[in-house]
Formats: sequence, structure tokens, C-alpha cells
Amino acid sequence: MLRSLNIRNFALVAELDIEFGDGLTVITGESGAGKSILLDALALVLGARARRAAIRPGTSGCDVSAEFDIDSRPQVRDTLDALDMLLAGDETTCLVRRHAGENRSRSFVNGLPATLAALQSITGPLVDVHGQDEHRQLLDREVQRQLLDEFGVNPKLISATAESFRARSAAKRQLEECRAEVVSARDHKSLVSYQIDELTALGDSIGRFDELTTTYKRLTRARELIGTIGGATNELDEELITRTSRLAALLDGADDPHPNLRTAVDLATAAHTHLEETLTELRRYLDSFPEDDRGLAEADAELAALHDVSRKHRVPAGDLGTHLARLESELASLTVNENQLADLETQAEVAETKFLAAAKSLSGARRTTAAAFSKSVTARFAELGLADASIEVEFQGAESAAGLETVEFKVTTNPKYPAGSLAEIASGGELARISLAIEVVAAERSRLPCLILDEADIGVGGVAADVLGRMLKRLSKHTQVIAITHAPQLAALGDAHLKVEKTTEQDTVIRVLTGDERLEELARMLGGRTVTGATRDYARTLLAEADDSAGISSDEASSVSPQAASG
Repeated sequence: MLRSLNIRNFALVAELDIEFGDGLTVITGESGAGKSILLDALALVLGARARRAAIRPGTSGCDVSAEFDIDSRPQVRDTLDALDMLLAGDETTCLVRRHAGENRSRSFVNGLPATLAALQSITGPLVDVHGQDEHRQLLDREVQRQLLDEFGVNPKLISATAESFRARSAAKRQLEECRAEVVSARDHKSLVSYQIDELTALGDSIGRFDELTTTYKRLTRARELIGTIGGATNELDEELITRTSRLAALLDGADDPHPNLRTAVDLATAAHTHLEETLTELRRYLDSFPEDDRGLAEADAELAALHDVSRKHRVPAGDLGTHLARLESELASLTVNENQLADLETQAEVAETKFLAAAKSLSGARRTTAAAFSKSVTARFAELGLADASIEVEFQGAESAAGLETVEFKVTTNPKYPAGSLAEIASGGELARISLAIEVVAAERSRLPCLILDEADIGVGGVAADVLGRMLKRLSKHTQVIAITHAPQLAALGDAHLKVEKTTEQDTVIRVLTGDERLEELARMLGGRTVTGATRDYARTLLAEADDSAGISSDEASSVSPQAASG
């Protein structure tokens, strides 16, 4: 419920504070008095685009605030809670404020800054404006489905379908996750097996990297080494060996036990032996080199293969043996959970069956309800002077938590033309009455938002206006209704009556009418600028009939009003 609206420096309004009650509130006034300003101000606080023209001339910005009772709107409380914007100590109240300056606008919810998107998501379910060109929640197909369900579908079917849909979605999600894990495990196992085969193909080279590296370096220097060692062997020729042998024998032949001589003999003998062994080892070293370059080519090929694999595996060539052992250990531990995949496939099939069973039952109930709903709404069309109009509910296949179909209301206003959606109805006045008829029927079993009707009586007069007013009166017993109207028959039925007028300074103000003031306003609406005794008598008759229809006395009726002040 909209409790209050506070406007500052908006268009022609300097300052305006309006409090609203439940039931039916009517707003009247002469053309051009500024009734539309109230709707423009409310639209701003609900999230409409701020326009420079909305700022009162001579001021730097406008400010509009609204207070809502959200006790019957748990989804709005949930949204506020999710945004951490619940009002401390009062979770049933939502305070919304919009400030528009020359260069920017700001939004606040319960005193906290809010984005425009957040503001719209919060206020969207709270107010439904019916005007010639205003957006209405009723045009939303999801809202239409909810109204149909609330009209006559067992809530247990709806909740069972939603629950089974969530269960099916969860089962499908688990199945897809497991399937992805199985595919990933299979792919990884295949990759590890391939890597092991690739490493195993290297043979014993994988453990001989250091040896092969040393051999390769040695063989690449073979010619240099052979030349150097060949020169050394030339110096150690047979003549030198023979000479050292003769030297040792000559010294040994000197028959003197002097220790210095004996040491010299030993050294000469050792020198001969070492030179002889050195020559032997050098010759063996030279013999170790291959006669051609095949050994070098083989070492080069083995090292190239090791380096190639090491790059692919991003492992140093010397660590390939350790890497192979690690891969073999990993392969032994890898498992593919095929059994769990089979179990989840079975669970997903069961969940699918349960959802389809629940959803088909819900679809059947919806189609049965649609017939009764259409009949009831079509009867209201006739009451509102739309004798040729009828409504039908169209279903289109689409799976969701709401079932197997979407719902759209299709209306026929002329038997010569096919049914169309509410958004396709050309006449704004027709659309207002059609929407009203739907909401009157829906309100008997649904919780509707605050309804604000901007001249829903256009094109309606006399008896039809009285029928429209009484329909709004019935609707207001279920939800708050605020109607801007030019029809005195409708205005007389209001629980509260507000009048919009201009001051001598051309500012828009609003007053609460009671007693004689209300009588005079109804007489003006009946007779135009000329108010006569006859128009006053007719106004008294309308008020009396309104009181009788409400089952209350005239005094009681005149005492029901919101409090408003303007400045």
C-alpha cells in the first residue's frame, strides 16, 4: 500500500505532502489543474527517467519521496534483505526517495543510496499504474500466469512442479558435472598413457643423459684430441724408452751401495716404467676413437631425442627417468568413475519423469481454470460496456519451474478481428477497462499491488461510469485503488476524495474534500462551471447511493479520508 507521497519543487508543485489510506481514493480537478503531475512525480520515484522539465523553475532540483507498506509483499522484503536495505526495526515499511538535479539524479531506499535498477526492482511489484500510455504489470506474461494460477489452480500442484523442476535441474547439473569429470579423466588417462609410451620409446637412453652428453662432447673434439695425443706419442718414441732403459741399467751397473746412487737407480727404473706405461695408455686412448663419425652421429641422435621429449614434457632432459616413474605411478592411481555416471543418469531420468508428471497435472488444471477465468472476466467486460469483448487464455510450450507452458491473455474487442494480446489493443480507454475487468476478477483470489488509474473512465459515461465505479469499489476491498477521474458517478464512490487545483500563482496544490466541499465538487463535475440546485441535488443522490451501496451512513462516509497538506 502507498502510505504517502511527498513532492518538493517538482514542475508546478512547490511543496506537497499527501497521505493515502486503504480502500478507494478518488482524485478530481479541472482540466489543466495538474492531476498528471502526481503521476509524473510518482513515476520519478518509481524509477522513471529524470527530465529537466520536472524541476520547478527557479530551483536547482526536485525531490520526491514515497512510503510503502510492504507487509503483504514478501518478495519485496526478500529483495531488500538481499540488498541489505531493510529498514531497521520496521521490516514492513519501505521509504523511497528520488532527487533530480540539473546534471544528475540520485536514488535512495530506506535512507541508503541505490542504483536505478535496484530502485525499479524494489518498487516494480508495489504499484501498477493504469494510464493511456503507462506500462502495466498486467502486460507481463509472467504476471498473467500468476493471476491465472491464483484464480483456481491448486497451490500444491504449483509447488510440486516447481520443486520437481528444481530437483530435475539439480540432477541434470550433477550428471553433466560427472559426465564432464569422466570425459576429463578419460582424456587425462589417455594423455598420461601416451606420455609414458613416448618416454619408454627412448629405451635406455633415458637414464644415460649425462654419459651421452660427455661422449658427445668428447667425440666432437676427436680430431683435436687425436692430433694432440698423436704428437705426445711421437715424443715418447722407442728410442726414448730404450735410452731410459739403458740409463737405468748403466746406473745399476755401478757397484756402490751409496744411498744417493741407489735412489737414482730406482728413479731411472721407475721413469722407464712410467714412460713405457704412458705410451701404452696413450695408444689405447687413441684406439678408443672410432674410425669414422658414426659414434658421434649416434650420440647426437640420442641426445636430440631426449631434448625433444624433455621440451614437450617441460622437464629437464636429465630428469626424464624420474618423470617417467612419476607418470607410471599417476597412471596406476587414475580411476574413471563409470559407476557413478550410470547412477546419476538413472537419477536424472527419474527426476525427468517426476517433473513431467507434475507439470502435466498442472497444465491440465490450468486449462480447466482458464475456461472459468475467461468466462468470469468476459462477464465483467459486459458490465463495463464492452459487450462484444471476450478473453481467452493462450498457452505456448516452454519448460520452467512454472511448468510446461507460458500464459498469455488474448482479447477480442470486435468479432470481425482476431484476438490480440493486451499490448496490441489500440484504444487506451478500452485497455484500461479490460485491464480493470481482469484485475477485479483476479483480486478476489490474488494479492495485487496498489492500483493507480489515470482517467480509466474515458469514453465511459452515465450508467457505465457508475458500473465502473462500483467495480473499482469492489476491487478496493482487496487492494488499494487510487483513481484520477472526471466521472462524478465514480468520484462519489470514493472512500477518500482529493481535489487538485491551481493557486493564483499558478502553483498546483491538493486538498482533502469532505462534507459540503465534496458535494460542491461533484456538482461542478456534473454541471461544469455552472453549479445549480439541480446539480447539487443530483450530487447528494450520488453520495447517498454510494453510502447505501457501501452499507454505511453518509456521516461515516464523509469521515473516511486521507490527510493531505499542501504549500
